[in-house]
Amino acid sequence: MSENLAALRAELNYDKTSKCVQCGYCLPACPTYLTMGKETHSPRGRINLVKMAGEGKIKDLSVLEEPLDLCLGCRACETVCPTGVEYGAILESARAAVTRRKKFSVPVKALRNTLFKKVFPSRRAMKLIGNAMWLYEKTGVQKLARKSGLMEKLPAHLGEFEKIMPAPVSPGERSSLPAVTRAKGEKKYTVAFFVGCVMDAMFRRINHLSVQLLAEVGCDVIVVEKQTCCGALHAHTGELDESRKLAKQNIVAFEQAEVDFIVNNAGGCGAMMVEYDHLLAGEPEWAERARQFAGKTKDISQVLALCGGIKGQERPAERVTYQRSCHMTNVQKVTEDPLGLIKGLPNVELVEMKEANMCCGSAGIYNIVQYDASMEILDYKMKHVKDTQTTTIVTTNPGCLLQMKLGIERENLNDRMRAVHLVEYLAERCGINL
Repeated sequence: MSENLAALRAELNYDKTSKCVQCGYCLPACPTYLTMGKETHSPRGRINLVKMAGEGKIKDLSVLEEPLDLCLGCRACETVCPTGVEYGAILESARAAVTRRKKFSVPVKALRNTLFKKVFPSRRAMKLIGNAMWLYEKTGVQKLARKSGLMEKLPAHLGEFEKIMPAPVSPGERSSLPAVTRAKGEKKYTVAFFVGCVMDAMFRRINHLSVQLLAEVGCDVIVVEKQTCCGALHAHTGELDESRKLAKQNIVAFEQAEVDFIVNNAGGCGAMMVEYDHLLAGEPEWAERARQFAGKTKDISQVLALCGGIKGQERPAERVTYQRSCHMTNVQKVTEDPLGLIKGLPNVELVEMKEANMCCGSAGIYNIVQYDASMEILDYKMKHVKDTQTTTIVTTNPGCLLQMKLGIERENLNDRMRAVHLVEYLAERCGINL
């Protein structure tokens, strides 16, 4: 074997492809295979392409780009694979290999560098974005833009997403998340809260409610100052080196706080952080520190359940359904705690939708960059949502939340259905308001 081919195999995680026996168990679990019906858009098809590249049968890695880009990265295939194929590791390595060889245009390269190196990792930059969203609404520019029809002319269907953006919080509210919030009553745990980048900019209210709920159940909550983006968006778009840098920064930041758990409220962020040990496994000076960090990482539903759940108030009866976050389900393996919290609320009936584990098509920014494919998957999901005849969709991930809001909009169900984050719903049912 030539030295170049050996290096490429290591880069592609080629050794991990040998576990795939091409049995096809992954096909019914894969949203893109179900909606597109092409072997190259199935897990085993993508693995076979990576394998062929590692064997020198595919010389130009750009051949892999479309099949890899059209993958949601939901990792549902891993849960049904009888041989334990590490599809997520293969996918990320292959995407990174393709990205390293791709020649981006100057504008695209500049945009990627700005977003991945200057914007997402910077809490200051994300704060400015959040404040700009507030100004956009409060100054009346939003109403004017919508009335003029400008939103309909935006590229990449951004006008559709603008309609479903959450209500922004004021700069004053944005700055009011305290460094330490004490437990109400007897303290059970001390936790560090991960604020995230998108959550911090667009869903600040959910972050505030998360801290209040944690305090309500008996947690001292610390907000670590020098934390940064989890690195998930970077890893999913082939920027693995940047993802590793962010992981190291978070490890250093959270090591300064002596806590029982590191708590997040976004399925995608949690899935990234719980795999920091895999991300940094090849760096001996970081491997153990990453393992300890990953071991402390918990979704907020896990900690709330561990503390005894939320004592909801007597409120009007309601039927709800739960949209499972793929990364919470398939990577973090958190499945029962959110359901238990919802079922424990008075006068709430939980109705599980058919194919509940199927991805909604959000997948980070997939619904923007692969709009048509994403909408096919969303429409498939919304058929099952409507069959539940519920009034509320509860989610645990910001991408899922926006996607389900978009689904409600596309189905003209705004007058009878809503989508909320689990944290919002729990706070609402137990009377916690900002």
